[in-house]
Amino acid sequence: MLQHESVIAEIMQSPKGPEIGAFFDFDGTLISGYSAVTFIREQVRRGNLSVRELMELVSAMAAFGIGRLGFSAMMIAASQFLRGIREDSYANFGQELFESHLARQIYPESRALVQAHLRMGHTVAIITSATRYQVEPAARDLGIENVLFTELEVEKGYFTGAVIQPTCFGEGKVTAAESLAAEHGVDLGQSFFYSDSDDDIELLQRVGKPRPLNPNSKLQRIAERNGWPIRRFGSRGSTHASDWVRSLLLPANLVGSFAAGLPIWVLTGSKRDALNFSISVFADTASALIGLNLRIDGEQHLWSQRPAVFIFNHQSNVDLVIVARLLRRDITGVGKREIRDLPIVGRVFEAAGVVLIDRRDTAKAVEAMMPLVDAMRVEGKSVCLSPEGTRSITDKLAPFKKGAFHLAMQAGVPIVPIVIHNSGDVQPKGDILFHPGTVHVEVLPPVDTSNWSVESIDRHVAEVRGMYLNALDQ
Repeated sequence: MLQHESVIAEIMQSPKGPEIGAFFDFDGTLISGYSAVTFIREQVRRGNLSVRELMELVSAMAAFGIGRLGFSAMMIAASQFLRGIREDSYANFGQELFESHLARQIYPESRALVQAHLRMGHTVAIITSATRYQVEPAARDLGIENVLFTELEVEKGYFTGAVIQPTCFGEGKVTAAESLAAEHGVDLGQSFFYSDSDDDIELLQRVGKPRPLNPNSKLQRIAERNGWPIRRFGSRGSTHASDWVRSLLLPANLVGSFAAGLPIWVLTGSKRDALNFSISVFADTASALIGLNLRIDGEQHLWSQRPAVFIFNHQSNVDLVIVARLLRRDITGVGKREIRDLPIVGRVFEAAGVVLIDRRDTAKAVEAMMPLVDAMRVEGKSVCLSPEGTRSITDKLAPFKKGAFHLAMQAGVPIVPIVIHNSGDVQPKGDILFHPGTVHVEVLPPVDTSNWSVESIDRHVAEVRGMYLNALDQ
């Protein structure tokens, strides 16, 4: 099932083939906000920019913003602060900032647009006035091979402080697009260009399908005058008071839901019944607070064989709510040791029977998980955990650890893969806010482990991970 069907409907109905280009601006179009601001802020935080240098840089950017300085002149002024710095260290800095900040600023809708164009075999490119160090980590994550940008001069591995002309701005973007089109046989008359700024008017007018995304006021007026379709994405960047309220209430809801089960435990003496009640209450109330909707394929596989080891790809903190809502009862799980340090919440997890492991100590982690075998064999409970071990930075699938597979093999139960397609839409890694949204979940058929052995475990892990890669179209 494709995500954001309304956003990508036009693309899926367009002709296939590399002769159609799909060009994207970067700042404000693929990501919310401006990557340059993130770079400057982090350089100041690390002490790489003095107060004087910061003021000079801000002054140059302001002069550009009000039209007193051209883009090339502004870039030359900005690049002076990189003179003498090793290019590879700055590239590593760019990758770090992508992982810590920019990854969660990618619009899910823009990601869906990129994926749809790639699926149709179109020639996809980022054409941006930003530098490669701001853009290339995101391009790699999005699977975009063609990246055209403003280039800084490098000699013997060090920045010289010069900017290579022409810059990729205004008519420079048209030149870049025409060069790419000539190289790949792209028909610009059939091609798309997505941008948020009137600075890109030349390329918007050059392509056959200009597509303003989150346009500034001037581009909006131009688009309305020309009849260009306009889209705005609110899933990143802007926040509302309701986002803060729902995010702050969620931990309280977790504690409250498990407290609600205490009377059942006291009256019946059954901790299991109390926990099952609490899990269902948490799943439903948390979903309502967040505004979380689920679209589930293969729901029957959640119940066809229990007990089982349920595994899921981990994209977001909202996965806890998703798993609770899917599995409902007779489950326990595995989490990271750091959860134990969370006030109250850590105690709730331990009381619920969740095994908290130190992922840095494999031997102790394996030992700590052994009681889960009895939980499945004797108590008939199922176990749920993420074989990735930690949340992914983006929706890209990380390598799988073997713990879940050994558990299933030792307990003699099947593995049931739960494929979460887009929980990062609701809350990306590193963000503290939850946003309303619909998450697509695909439950694959149970995987029989009865003939598995320690000697063949690596092959089985690879096979199951391959199922995820196929389902996620990665």
